[in-house]
Amino acid sequence: MSTVQPLPSRPAAWMAVLLACLLTGCVFRVDVQQGNLLDDEKIEQVEVGMTRSQVRFLLGTPVVQDSFREDRWDYVYTLRRGRSREVERSWLIVHFDGDRVSRIEQDVPLEPRRAGLFDF
Repeated sequence: MSTVQPLPSRPAAWMAVLLACLLTGCVFRVDVQQGNLLDDEKIEQVEVGMTRSQVRFLLGTPVVQDSFREDRWDYVYTLRRGRSREVERSWLIVHFDGDRVSRIEQDVPLEPRRAGLFDF
């Protein structure tokens, strides 16, 4: 008849397992930035009547260029800090009439929202 003997008690092994379990909740999460981070000085320099190349020189290439609406450039920026569920957003929309700026929209206020499962 074989008898199963209990495993010997190893306090060091159990402490290591416990420590590993406790530290899994302490994982560092980096800030996630996406899009065009625009300088306020450069945004203020954009004026109605400027050409597309002048806007691109000041602000860079926009993140969103809709091939179906060539009269609009969207400069979008999002920031999610570490473990925070809040996502900061800012954007600038430049409307064109032909090759010239016709209108500029900036940061229409939205309430911060919690990040969804697939938002990074």
